[in-house]
Amino acid sequence: MTKDLAKGITANGTGLDGVEWNILGQVYYPKAVCESAFAFETNSAPGQFVPVHIHPDQDEFILVQEGQLELKLDGVWSTAKAGDLVRMPRGIPHGYFNKSDKPCRALFWVSPAGRLKNLFEELHDKSDIPTIVRLSAEHDVDFLPEEANA
Repeated sequence: MTKDLAKGITANGTGLDGVEWNILGQVYYPKAVCESAFAFETNSAPGQFVPVHIHPDQDEFILVQEGQLELKLDGVWSTAKAGDLVRMPRGIPHGYFNKSDKPCRALFWVSPAGRLKNLFEELHDKSDIPTIVRLSAEHDVDFLPEEANA
C-alpha cells in the first residue's frame, strides 16, 4: 500500500485497476487507497447485510448513494437514506442491513486504511462463515456473536 493518495478519478461502477470483489454476496469496488484512508463502494441487494462487528483501530463512514440501509450502531437501530452520512467511530459495534425491497449503493471509507483492503482481497468469493470470521479477526475486524444482529 502506498503512503500517499494517488490523484485521479475512479469511474462510477468500477474499481481501481478494474478490481471487483464479491464480499458475502455483495459487489464491492475499491475506489481509493493509501495509508491514511481506504474508500470502497458497496452494492447490496435486498436482504444482504454485513453482521455487527468492530474496527478497534479505524473510524468508518458510509455515504448512502442510492436506496437505504438499516444500521445497528452501538446497539441502536436507525435508517440511513440516499444522501445521508453515517459516522461509526472506532471501537463502536456496527452492522448494516438492506431490509428494503430495492438495491442499495453506498460509498464507505475507513481511516486509517489499516488492513481492510487486504481483508477484502482474502474474503473475495469466500462463503464459509468460520473462515470469514477468522480472516476478519486476523485483519483487525471483530465480529460479534449472531445475537448482536437482532
